[in-house]
Amino acid sequence: MTITTTAGRNAALSPLGAANLRWSGGFWGAELERTREVTVPSIWRSLADPATSPGWRNFLISAGRDEGEHAGPPFLDGDLYKWLEAAISLLETAPDSELEGIVDEVIALVSAIQRDDGYVHTPTIIAERNHVAADALADRFNFETYNLGHLISAGVRHHRVTGSTALLDVARRAGAFLEGLAADDPDGLARSAICPSHYMGVVELYRATGDERWLRLSEAFVRVRDDFRGGDDNQDRIPVREQKVVAGHAVRANYLYAGLADLVAETGDVELRDVLSGLWHDVVDTKLYLTGGCGALYDGASPDGHPWQREISRVHQAYGRAYQLPHTTAHNESCANIGMILWSERMLALHGEAEYADVIERIAYNALLSSVSLDGRRYFYTNPLRQVRELPYPLRMPGETAERPVPEPPASDERLRAEYLSCFCCPPNIARTLARFHELAMSTSADALWVHLYSDADADVALEDGRGIRLHLETEQPWGERVTITVTDAAGGGVPLRLRVPAWADGATVSVNGGAVETAQPGTYAAVERQWQAGDTVELTLPMRVRLQRGHRLAEELANQVAVTRGALVYALESHELPDGVRLEQVALRRDADLTPVEFELEGRRLVALEGEAVVLPTEEHEELYAEVEGGGLRSIPIRLIPYFAWGNRGPSEMSVWLPLVW
Repeated sequence: MTITTTAGRNAALSPLGAANLRWSGGFWGAELERTREVTVPSIWRSLADPATSPGWRNFLISAGRDEGEHAGPPFLDGDLYKWLEAAISLLETAPDSELEGIVDEVIALVSAIQRDDGYVHTPTIIAERNHVAADALADRFNFETYNLGHLISAGVRHHRVTGSTALLDVARRAGAFLEGLAADDPDGLARSAICPSHYMGVVELYRATGDERWLRLSEAFVRVRDDFRGGDDNQDRIPVREQKVVAGHAVRANYLYAGLADLVAETGDVELRDVLSGLWHDVVDTKLYLTGGCGALYDGASPDGHPWQREISRVHQAYGRAYQLPHTTAHNESCANIGMILWSERMLALHGEAEYADVIERIAYNALLSSVSLDGRRYFYTNPLRQVRELPYPLRMPGETAERPVPEPPASDERLRAEYLSCFCCPPNIARTLARFHELAMSTSADALWVHLYSDADADVALEDGRGIRLHLETEQPWGERVTITVTDAAGGGVPLRLRVPAWADGATVSVNGGAVETAQPGTYAAVERQWQAGDTVELTLPMRVRLQRGHRLAEELANQVAVTRGALVYALESHELPDGVRLEQVALRRDADLTPVEFELEGRRLVALEGEAVVLPTEEHEELYAEVEGGGLRSIPIRLIPYFAWGNRGPSEMSVWLPLVW
């Protein structure tokens, strides 16, 4: 069976698509089915219901099938395209005639309203239909290139899944419009490169068509960006090759660097590859939350604290300075977290190093899954690490932006996930990520099969030299330690395996057919090579001890606090688990806290909590900014920590990932 996806001519690894790999159950298989049965259908109902969202109605008005004016944010077109990509991905893993009919209807309507020059943007089309003057790229915050990039990606996905060129032709025409901008209005193109999904889109278009013009266009995107002088918020104040640290809007940054990694994978540009490696480590080493959340700040300034005022520009939804990682006000937009997955999976393909898969796993199990409710139909726009009562200032609601405030925000401890957000970019992004998450699980190199993420799966691959292997993988990850891989077929002696040993798995072991057990180094890939036969089994054991994690000395809010992890999961304390009379801020952990994994059920989901004892600090509420420390001894209470991704599913609550440490 041939490999159906590619990461580029100069990439070390090529990911396996659905033709070669399917979830067969397990944790991520259940997430896929929830996405299929609940998330994607409910998002479509929201977009298609004009009482909830103008998303689909804008397209109907553009086609003359309804009357009215454009409504909603200008990037709502892109949200529909992301939903379309999610739906197409689901069709790749299971037939669904009803969903296929909706997909075909959307494609037909988008094709019908596309201008001859390839431009599609419902606000402009509707204005023209209503005889109101409107120009393309009139405002950089109209997000035209962002929308077109997502349209191109959906077109490539549709072609790969169905073989049809119906949406691919739309994608080609959209690419041609961008090509014209690069030639005739480079400043306009660079100025409008907000959340630049088109960087990734045109490289995927090149991969799907083999047409070199799209690769040249991706190079032109970088060239016009470097010639344009913007600001840190959009990562265009200095040329990309001169960038040493990541600053500005986190979604824009992660999308940009993911697109540049795609370009490197095709061109082999060593200089740009090294720049991206440095930038990726800047985020991971100094700016990434324990949960994998990206973009700490609602609003800030970059470069922060610079002595020369002319060098300071306002940034929002942004990466802050190194180690600036607030808890309660953590922004961590869901799209930024997904953008870091996109960037990291491309870096993994380029380098074949376990650290990139470690970050993907961290984000996926924590920041990504926290952004969607356990029932699969409600969403967070921001993902804090602490939620507390009675904040004296409002935080933005899910989906609220500085330009579109939501009146009368709820109490701080009542900020819950919502089914529809005024800024709806995150839900379809979550859906498309989960719908194709199997593509992050395994890859091939010229001489091996690489396993990055563990869930029940069936894989079937063949290398160019004629060797092939079929595998069935079973595991209880992220709850249990054991991973069992069974060879069901092997051609030419099979294929060598490279099994990721997560950085958290100290003392991991590998054995084949119950034979000698070998210790595997954490943060690497364990090489397992032999002449495979059907029935051979590999057992990988990943110890999942409970860890108390501390922060860097410069991360001010982490001083004398700890977080609890087990395996890939970050745990949190939610006020639902506290006895009457105990407040969140009173709870501390002892350095030698003994926390035991215990199964429990929440919203019909089987989860593993950590139970043990905590200390109650003798604090009292006071209104003064400072107060004397109260006297009194410490007492213990039973405590239950739940996976961070499961918080906020039982109504209003307080929550914290980090807790004070008592020695």
